[in-house]
Amino acid sequence: MYEPIRTKSVHSTMADAPSDFPHRSREEELDIQLAGHLAALLAVTDELRALAPSADLDTAAERLAEQVARLRGGGAPARVSPATATSDRDVLHRRAHSVASRALLVAASRADTAVAILAAERMDAHAAALEPRALATH
Repeated sequence: MYEPIRTKSVHSTMADAPSDFPHRSREEELDIQLAGHLAALLAVTDELRALAPSADLDTAAERLAEQVARLRGGGAPARVSPATATSDRDVLHRRAHSVASRALLVAASRADTAVAILAAERMDAHAAALEPRALATH
């Protein structure tokens, strides 16, 4: 009634064939994602430093750059030049808070305590920077 299948299934031959592209582990993917979030946070921190230099932002930028370099295997992160800085500090603080929260989530999922602490500290700092402005407008 039916003709028997004489060739192997495409699915079974593909499963047995060696892959032409490298696969990353979950940990490697999380490292890449976390390095991206920290690099974005570093960029916003550099923009804030260009608008209002402070020792706190300088220290945060150094710590962020160290963590990005560690996660990328020693590669130095790209830095924002002062000429590209946005002029609205509130917008930058909100953006930094948002990026730091994403970094905290990824750091927690990969159990990277140092980055989780750094991200939480940055979230607190950016939230505190927004509080006086929020109270002054009400």
